[in-house]
Amino acid sequence: MKYENIQMAYFIRRDNRFICHCQLINNKKIVTVHVKNTGRGKEILITGALVALNYQPGPKRKTAYDLVAVKKETMWINIDSQLPNQLAYDGILSGKIVLPHFPGQLLSLKREVTYGNSKFDLFAISDTGAKAFIEVKGMTLENKEIGAFPDAPTVRGLKHVNELQVAYDAGYFSYVLFIVQFEKIRLATIHNAMQPQLATSFATAMADGVEVLAYNCKVDPQEVTLKKQVPFDLTYPFVDPNALAD
Repeated sequence: MKYENIQMAYFIRRDNRFICHCQLINNKKIVTVHVKNTGRGKEILITGALVALNYQPGPKRKTAYDLVAVKKETMWINIDSQLPNQLAYDGILSGKIVLPHFPGQLLSLKREVTYGNSKFDLFAISDTGAKAFIEVKGMTLENKEIGAFPDAPTVRGLKHVNELQVAYDAGYFSYVLFIVQFEKIRLATIHNAMQPQLATSFATAMADGVEVLAYNCKVDPQEVTLKKQVPFDLTYPFVDPNALAD
């Protein structure tokens, strides 16, 4: 995916989950910016960090800028929460993302399909009649090339994992697909210390048959490209850089 109009800036401060202020590099102007991610991001959204802003003015917008990427040391991390679903959809359609054990050839792929009390991101049907729910999650938290989810407690994420297990028990193939929004990663995991109940639900669901996948991305300020599958290890003891930043 490419962004149409990227402008570089320095991060100043975050007022709340949705709004921050940045200083444009080209003219030194301080602008109000929409943060396209409600996660904490305390280890990357620090004063002076180099950021990429997507300039998207419009009459219904309160700000003309979206914060879409942050540079952490030598690596860009995309934080656009709308990006993972599109990358997942395109990746499955193209065959770059493979759903393990899903039989036959992909016949159709639909977005936002309701099952039980949840609306899952993707619903796949194969030419054998097999059906699969895929819940897509963006991963932006990183420490020493280990990626983790979540960087803030998520009631919605917990609900989705539990209902994917219900769907699996009812005969559907069920997947959690993490789109890792950065490139340098050795493995992905669940942030157990952040939300132990979520880690427990993942363990139960995976033991039952729900499959968990992770794919990283090549990221620069203007473009994000799906790269390859990376290992997922639920048991890895992730060290939270947000805690170190406190």
